[in-house]
Amino acid sequence: MAIDFSQIRRSEHLPARIATHIAREIGEGRIKPGDKLPTEHILAKAFGVSRSVVREAIAQLRNEGLVETRQGVGAFVRDMHTRPAIRIEQEELVDRESFRSLFQLRMPLEIEAAGLAAVHYDSEDMKQLNAALDLMTGAEKWTEQGILADLAFHRALAAATHNEYFPLFIGFIAERISHAINAARATAVLEEIVEVTIAEHVVIRDAVALRDPLKARDAMRQHLLGAASRLDLTLETF
Repeated sequence: MAIDFSQIRRSEHLPARIATHIAREIGEGRIKPGDKLPTEHILAKAFGVSRSVVREAIAQLRNEGLVETRQGVGAFVRDMHTRPAIRIEQEELVDRESFRSLFQLRMPLEIEAAGLAAVHYDSEDMKQLNAALDLMTGAEKWTEQGILADLAFHRALAAATHNEYFPLFIGFIAERISHAINAARATAVLEEIVEVTIAEHVVIRDAVALRDPLKARDAMRQHLLGAASRLDLTLETF
């Protein structure tokens, strides 16, 4: 199995471009069902990016149902007949109403995940949440690394529910939303909202750490409403 990396060029959001390129290789049959993808180290070297960028690209492919990851083994291409039927093309989210609808769907999933995480998290889950927060705090005014850290936080929170379906659905939706926001970030004054965004994540983490599901749910609700407001989106809440 050989992958042609020559078509990849640097862009504002590398993980999405790398995932798209690998998906094309799969779709055109150059990478076949059952094939194991090269390791993160090999892919990072081939694409000329960090391993965290590759990890994010593989996560996107996994959430699209194109690959499955096996702990300690690697990522393998799934047979098309076993892939999930749900797909949301990134181009669809250019439409403002489609983007708002996806953000609306995110609300109940992430709010419930925050409450469940407060009940079920263990020490490793809290370690992952804190690691993501540390990366967000250290990122330079929401560079690509900051966006990856934001996604990592929401994934870690979903994993802390200890319900395998929350990471699957939340990861899928959060990545689509994050990529759409990232594509438009040149038009936003992001430097002014980074500290607010980080503070909202801290409140969520603190509520989860206290094992207070009501506070965790409310903190997530306020964060998502704040994020929607910063994007000039109006969400229905009851």
